[in-house]
Amino acid sequence: MNAVSGLPWTVLRLHRPALALWGAFVATVAGLLVWAVEVQADKARAELAYCAHHDTCSTIATADYGDIIRWAAVVVCYSFYAVAAWAGASLVARELESGTARLAWTQSVSPTRWLAARLAVPALAVTLGGAVLVPLFRWAWSNNPDRLDDGWSGFSTFVALGPATVAYALCALAVGALTGLLLGRALPALGVTFAVMLLLNQVLGACRADLWPKVTRTGATEAALPHRAWQLENGVLVHGRRVANPDYGQCLGTAARIRRCAADHGITGHYSVYHPFSHFWPLHLVETGIVLAVTTAATAVTFRLLRRRTA
Repeated sequence: MNAVSGLPWTVLRLHRPALALWGAFVATVAGLLVWAVEVQADKARAELAYCAHHDTCSTIATADYGDIIRWAAVVVCYSFYAVAAWAGASLVARELESGTARLAWTQSVSPTRWLAARLAVPALAVTLGGAVLVPLFRWAWSNNPDRLDDGWSGFSTFVALGPATVAYALCALAVGALTGLLLGRALPALGVTFAVMLLLNQVLGACRADLWPKVTRTGATEAALPHRAWQLENGVLVHGRRVANPDYGQCLGTAARIRRCAADHGITGHYSVYHPFSHFWPLHLVETGIVLAVTTAATAVTFRLLRRRTA
C-alpha cells in the first residue's frame, strides 16, 4: 500500500479517539430516541387515554416524552459545534503546528491529497451519523403523543428535522480546516471556528422566517390558523393599515359592544402572517443550501490557499 492510498487509514489511526467518540455519541442519541418511542411514548399514550375518561389524572409521562424530544433536538442540532471545535483544533492546525503535515508532504503525498484525506474521512463520518440521527429524530418527533407541543419552528427542532443537521456539521468541518490553515495554531483556530459557526447559525436562525414567502390571511374576524402553522405576526387592520398586537383590552363584552368599539378605533378587520406546515421543506432546504454554499466556499478557499502556500 503506497502513501497516497494509505492516507485514509492514516487519518483513521490518527483521529481514532475522536471518531470513536462521535460513533458513541450517535449510538447513544439513537438509543435514547428508540427508547423514547418504544417505551416512553406508550406510557404517555396510556396516560392520555386514561385522562380522556377521568376527571383527575397525571400527565407526567407525556411531559417527560416532550422533554426528551426537546433535548434530543438540542443535542442533534448543536452537535456541529463539537465538530467545529474538533476540526478547528485537531484537523489541520495541530499538524501544522507540530510539523507533521510538512513531514507528510515530503513522503510522496502532495499537500492537496493530504488535505483531501483529512476532510474526506471525517466528512463521511458526520454524514453517516446524520443519516442515522435525522430519520430517528423525525420518527420520534412525529410519534409525540401530546399534540399540543409538536411545533416544527423551534430553533433546534427545525434543524434536527432534516439535512441541515449534516450541512452544519460539514460546514463546521470546512471552516475548521480553513481557520486551522490560516492560523496554524490549534487553540486560536478552535476559538475562531466556534465563533464563526455560532454567528452563522444565529444569523440564519434569525432570518429563517424570511427564506420563503409568507402567507397572509385577512378577514373580518380573527381566524384560526391551519394545524401546525408557524405564526409570525397577527393584529388588526386600522383603516387598511396593519397594527400588530394592538392593546384594545377595553373592546370586551357583547358582540354589539365589540363591533362599536372596533368602529371607534377604526378597526376594519384582522390579519395573520404565518408559514403553514407545508413550508417546512422549502424553508429547510433553502437554509441547507445556504450552509452548503458556505461549506463549498470555505473548502475551495482552503485548497486554493494551501496550493499557494506550498507552491
